[in-house]
Amino acid sequence: QVQLVESGGGLVQAGGSLRLSCAASGRTFSSYTMGWFRQAPGKEREFVGGINWSGARTLYADSVKGRFTISRDNAKNTVYLQMNSLKPEDTAVYYCAQGQTAYAYHVSRDCTDFGSWGQGTQVTVSS
Repeated sequence: QVQLVESGGGLVQAGGSLRLSCAASGRTFSSYTMGWFRQAPGKEREFVGGINWSGARTLYADSVKGRFTISRDNAKNTVYLQMNSLKPEDTAVYYCAQGQTAYAYHVSRDCTDFGSWGQGTQVTVSS
């Protein structure tokens, strides 16, 4: 089992930037896809972006493409989400998650393909 701890959330004005981090411990980090999801009040959890085990493949939701960048440092067991040009509609609790299949080729958008989740970090974007 892996433990995931997100950090880096906060309050930012529209147009600003934040970088979220997710530190992993426990199960081998470098063998698994990592994903970021978010959930706004009254809405379902949605996929934001994901990165495969090697970092060679990434996938983004259309709503964040071109503004958000996901990366990972396997030596530090950490995945990052760089968020630029933030909008009020990006306000949500952001969660990182680890995929369930080692060395998966594709990055999944489906939250059921992710078995371990962090506790979340709040991102609030003011207009």
